[in-house]
Amino acid sequence: MKIVIFGLTISSSWGNGHATLWRGLCSALIQSGHDIVFYERNVPYYAEMRDLHEIPGGRLELYDDWQSIRRRAAGDLSDADVAIVTSYCPDSLAANDVVLAECRGLRVFYDLDTPVTLARLEAGEYVPYIAPSGLGDFDLVLSYSGGRALEEFRTRLGARRVAPLYGHVDPDLHCPARPLPHYRADLSYLGTYSEDRQEALEALLVAPAQMRSDQRFLIGGAQYPQHFPWSSNIYFVRHLPPAEHAAFFCSSRLTLNVTRRAMVERGWCPSGRLFEAAACGAPIVSDVWEGLDAFFQPNEEIILAHGSGDVVAALEFGDQQLQTMARRARERTLQEHSSRRRATELVQLLESASDAQPSAMASAGA
Repeated sequence: MKIVIFGLTISSSWGNGHATLWRGLCSALIQSGHDIVFYERNVPYYAEMRDLHEIPGGRLELYDDWQSIRRRAAGDLSDADVAIVTSYCPDSLAANDVVLAECRGLRVFYDLDTPVTLARLEAGEYVPYIAPSGLGDFDLVLSYSGGRALEEFRTRLGARRVAPLYGHVDPDLHCPARPLPHYRADLSYLGTYSEDRQEALEALLVAPAQMRSDQRFLIGGAQYPQHFPWSSNIYFVRHLPPAEHAAFFCSSRLTLNVTRRAMVERGWCPSGRLFEAAACGAPIVSDVWEGLDAFFQPNEEIILAHGSGDVVAALEFGDQQLQTMARRARERTLQEHSSRRRATELVQLLESASDAQPSAMASAGA
């Protein structure tokens, strides 16, 4: 299939979770013989932190403004089997119009930010990447979250066919690596700063650091403010490109997963970082949300933390216990949560939606 994607970014992993996911998914699709074209607006903050300049085996179309690229996009869509528009694509509404007008193949919307989208709709806020008419014109809507979010896409946005396409990890990039001294920590956390994660991060990392002043804690990520409650045993790495993630995870005895509030409230939305850490063989302690046990088995593959005391207790686990859990989580991830597995799931969803399309169109015509 020829798949044309209009997304936020694949070229820069700075300050967003989209790029790493798209790299793994596109790589797996290309290896399976599919033709990938990715359209990305060339914005300054991603250009300054660009860590991918081409898609091996595919095509990256960087553009400065929509009008300069519209004709080329229409040409790509004229023979595309699938067109995908994503959440937070800066030209999503314009891309929607050209996809619906020019694409003779399957028209797909993929929300990689489902909890944020639904929370904003629930609050009556404007969502810039969704048209006022909703998502009813798309043949398939893919959601980063499962559970009740799928029904909300139907009832709130008129989606006709909805399916989850969860996060994943590229095990060729995220795998056990040699620990590095400058990433050494008893507990690490990798994630872009987010205000709606701050309360949980303070409970599950800052407070344990204050309670265990003899141990070393490490945060990696972008956009952390000056007023963050640092302490003398919390260290910081401003930005880690994906190539450094494995060494980061593998250099600590335990790594922390913290989920954004909107994701916790609806559940069934594992972050990409969760799968990355597991694929690297890092023992994981995570905050708690509905559906987590569908991805990892608590106390066997992952440690659950309801508060600071659970994290401090996890830091007391022996190395053998932690490594046994990490090995099980890695095996589960390779089997069920790799980019290759998600690419297979995506193709199956596209084929199923394509098979259903003629009857759906006939029904609509009737």
